Amino acid sequence: MEFVNQAIIPGLPDDLALRCLAKVSHGYHGLLETVSKKWRNVIRSSDYSNYKAKEGWCGNWLFVLTEGSNGHWAAYDPEADIWHSLPKIPGVDYDWQHYGFSCVSVCNKFLVIGGSYAPYDPVFPEQKPLITNNVLEFDPFEKQWTWVASMRLPRSHFACSVVSGKVYVAGGRTSSCTTGLSLAEVYDPMKDKWEDLPPMPSPQMDCLGLSYKGKLYILSDQVGLPDQTTSEVFNPSDRTWCTVDDIWPFSRAMHLAVQVIGDDQVYTVVDLGESSIKTRDTENGEWRHVGSVPSVVLPNHPRPLESFGHGFAALRGELYIFGGKVLKWDPSGTGRFEIVKLGLVRVCDPSFTPLKWKETRPMCSSAHGSIIGCGSLEEESHP
Repeated sequence: MEFVNQAIIPGLPDDLALRCLAKVSHGYHGLLETVSKKWRNVIRSSDYSNYKAKEGWCGNWLFVLTEGSNGHWAAYDPEADIWHSLPKIPGVDYDWQHYGFSCVSVCNKFLVIGGSYAPYDPVFPEQKPLITNNVLEFDPFEKQWTWVASMRLPRSHFACSVVSGKVYVAGGRTSSCTTGLSLAEVYDPMKDKWEDLPPMPSPQMDCLGLSYKGKLYILSDQVGLPDQTTSEVFNPSDRTWCTVDDIWPFSRAMHLAVQVIGDDQVYTVVDLGESSIKTRDTENGEWRHVGSVPSVVLPNHPRPLESFGHGFAALRGELYIFGGKVLKWDPSGTGRFEIVKLGLVRVCDPSFTPLKWKETRPMCSSAHGSIIGCGSLEEESHP
């Protein structure tokens, strides 16, 4: 151990003191570092991160990327009820906006995959977005971003999900194919390697990936409309695709609005003419309304407002609604309005109805407005 001059915690052996500090959730790390130079060195040391990694103590994380944040991700720690900014991503031009990507958590790591880059204020308006196959990994133990193996094919606006510890991607668009892809591939995080899969029966673009009952569902941007009730399903056990006739009432406007709690309890936000949260009956596939997205109450405004562009995520068996915007209308009746960016965070336990929402700590000042990407990482409980 590298700490030899003085005890980490007076009266305790250093190995036991290190274990005690390693159990502290990530939201408190900034506070711990202010206690003493010794503790700051411990928290930032390889001994500390390696110990946490060995024990699997990754903590619980809610990751959020908002518009106007210049590519800087923020994270929420529900145990500490604290938001904090993540380190900058190495080698990224923050003058370019990242969108159309997917993000998932696998093997105690958070991945940001593919997508498009375009300048915020392009000098040449006709400049096409750059579609990438890059994959970023955030390590919650080291609290650092690194580049891992790239996808075989650059793609944007594609389906992505984790099934049995592997990351599956399918569909989307490339610079040369803007009408939809049928190609798919899978990433093994243990080998840091991508592998081609059999192509889908039909091309898909602006699609959504969902891990459901051990299979990968690819839901198109037309899902929920009367003329589109089919989805492509991949079975990893025999590496085959099939087309199933099913109903998934997901909004085309919210690529974030599907969450799975436990093994197969699916929740979605339907925002086409309503702000309903629905869940799927695992036995018969029918959907039922469990509650609504809470309205927003602004100071000195006469009525509640409906938000849009918010994020939707699940963590530790709870559902989160966060960020977004509202239109604040001029009460004088002039028809004028102001767009207000929100940092609100609301959470509920969907197993209890009617839903009872509570507010947690708002997002940090650099993270307000429409949600571009979000995801969660949950520490596995051990007996």
